[in-house]
Amino acid sequence: MTQTYHSPVLLSECVEALSIRPNGTYVDLTFGGGGHSRAILEKLGASGKLFAFDQDADAQQNALDDTRFTLIASNFKHLKAQLRFFGCTSVNGVLADFGVSSHQFDTAKRGFSTRFDAPLDMRMSAQMKTTAADVVNTYSVDALAQLFRKYADLKNAFSIAKAIEKRRQSGAIVTTFELLEAVESVLYVPKRNQQNAQVFQAIRIEVNQELEAIEQMLVQLIDVVEEGGRVALMSYHSLEDRLVKNFIRASRVDGQIEKDFYGNPKLFFKKVGQPIEASDEELRLNPRSRSAVLRVAERVKNLYKES
Repeated sequence: MTQTYHSPVLLSECVEALSIRPNGTYVDLTFGGGGHSRAILEKLGASGKLFAFDQDADAQQNALDDTRFTLIASNFKHLKAQLRFFGCTSVNGVLADFGVSSHQFDTAKRGFSTRFDAPLDMRMSAQMKTTAADVVNTYSVDALAQLFRKYADLKNAFSIAKAIEKRRQSGAIVTTFELLEAVESVLYVPKRNQQNAQVFQAIRIEVNQELEAIEQMLVQLIDVVEEGGRVALMSYHSLEDRLVKNFIRASRVDGQIEKDFYGNPKLFFKKVGQPIEASDEELRLNPRSRSAVLRVAERVKNLYKES
């Protein structure tokens, strides 16, 4: 089922990066089809534990039948609180694959893909209130333009926003194809497919508050990961990767290193190796791995923990 739901990216690289201890406790923040979780469990002994997070009800149907495994039906931004609820206060490693799953893209009714005519939804959890249709039909021109610039780096963001506003005057935009038709005239023809994907990406990020969730999760790693533990964090676009890179370098998502009273930097992680990207062979087998960047870090002794 894993392969049909989602092909795990950089599978062996992620597992190797965690430097798994057989009796350790690990977290897979993005369970999906369970591919990464299965590989982690193969490395764990009888006393090892694996917690996995996924807010998507479809992914939750893939829960693994293993006494060492616990699937938490929640957004990973609740990492610390959810682990405590299950009696866990620290772990030896954390894995995150921030990409949208193949299943989400390939399930037409979810509205994630430009390939299908479907309701404008794009929610990663049905429990979320705001849909893509809400964003498209209620945001002002300035607000739409801002999110197209911020989340997709679209130079023609204002023109796209104005085109959406013009289309709304004749009725609400409720399907993916209606949105594509609304913006068609203002896209650069040679890059139309790419820009359509960027428009969808920006709206999806806004609907799911994806960057905010990553920010909230990253700072919790300081309290959750034991000294000597590893984090393996995989991003698919520069906005995610920037947050990860900043956090690993400065222990803050804004990249600004905080110092104590004596001027010593408050750093909690050290970089392990260089960023890892998919091999030519993986790119051939799984084209969706082409933009993946895996960064690895190790939790270091906290010399400046405040009392």
